[in-house]
Amino acid sequence: SCGFGAEYGTPEDVPPIITANKNYLISIYREKIYLVAVTQMEVQPLFVIEFMHRVMDTFTEYFDECTESAIKDNIIVVYQLLEEMLDNGFPLATELNILTELIKPPTIINKAVSMVTGKEGVSSVLPGSQLSNVPWRRQGVKYANNEAYFDCIEDVDAIIDANGTVVSAEIHGNINCNVHLSGMPDLSMSFINPRLLDDVSFHPCVRLKRWENEKILSFVPPDGSFVLMSYHISTQNQVAIPVYVRAMINFKDGQGKVDITVGPKQTLGKTVDNVVITVPMPKDVTGCSMTTSVGTYTFDPVSKQLRWDIGKIQPLKVPTMRGSCTLPAGSQCKDAHPTIHVDFKIMQLAVSGLKVNRLDMFNENYKPFKGVKYITKAGNFQVRT
Repeated sequence: SCGFGAEYGTPEDVPPIITANKNYLISIYREKIYLVAVTQMEVQPLFVIEFMHRVMDTFTEYFDECTESAIKDNIIVVYQLLEEMLDNGFPLATELNILTELIKPPTIINKAVSMVTGKEGVSSVLPGSQLSNVPWRRQGVKYANNEAYFDCIEDVDAIIDANGTVVSAEIHGNINCNVHLSGMPDLSMSFINPRLLDDVSFHPCVRLKRWENEKILSFVPPDGSFVLMSYHISTQNQVAIPVYVRAMINFKDGQGKVDITVGPKQTLGKTVDNVVITVPMPKDVTGCSMTTSVGTYTFDPVSKQLRWDIGKIQPLKVPTMRGSCTLPAGSQCKDAHPTIHVDFKIMQLAVSGLKVNRLDMFNENYKPFKGVKYITKAGNFQVRT
């Protein structure tokens, strides 16, 4: 609403650091919202950016979503959270377990009580975990059903040229956890092929020394949802491209020809789902008429985007889209080579080959239910034409 970044066109064009008079503006863009931090002196930008992502993650946990409407509806809680997370310009309490003990998440009952009594819902007692050596986990946790779920999610970023050659490819992976265990459990996770992981970052709960010596993740987990580990794999011979796209797009004589074929490539027999092909057409294109063997297509005459929603790729039916584009007389876009953007999702596959070997629990006597899930999806996946 303040017009931040308007002069840069799209949000992707806004630089993360902007110098303005005597201030530095450091920003992130998520869920169609800019979060901007203002500083009058030089600081480590990644430190500020990481803190802002932590703020957005906290809002998402509190409000189920971090959208403009959710922030407006819960503006009092937003201010309360920022007061606890940031003290005189310095990050203070950023762990979700501590924050939920200090500030109750907004529910219909909490809002009604606050309106009737006038109380703000902020605890007057300091959480016990804040003074312990495991501040990320609250004390006295008890569950009737003890369970721990781990999602290994990998985003594939790739640039593929018109000949099908991989120009660049890398994987950004996270191990997301949802842990509901009683007491103070001590977990250890080992991998079949940990040598794949050479560029990693961990949640503070992970014992770094044991990972360096044994390549085992040993940790006392926070209660609830958290990101245990993030990793980055950029060696191209370790990045398998799970789909192929063959495209021929050319413009001449007042019209354009489009022929696109999509199919699975290195998926180990897993189904490729949620496939969407987006083609940004030249601004001179006024319309598109396509025939698809699978899925449906739409063309937005304002944004000039041709979108092909394929959905699930069936093993014996290769999706194709063929057709023509309408151009005005005298159009000069014969040299246009639009870059195709590909979205997809593959369940039960980590394209890097990473696999959890075993997960053990110590310090507690009960047997929890444990589950590991693998997901591969497209990040910034581009195919040149």
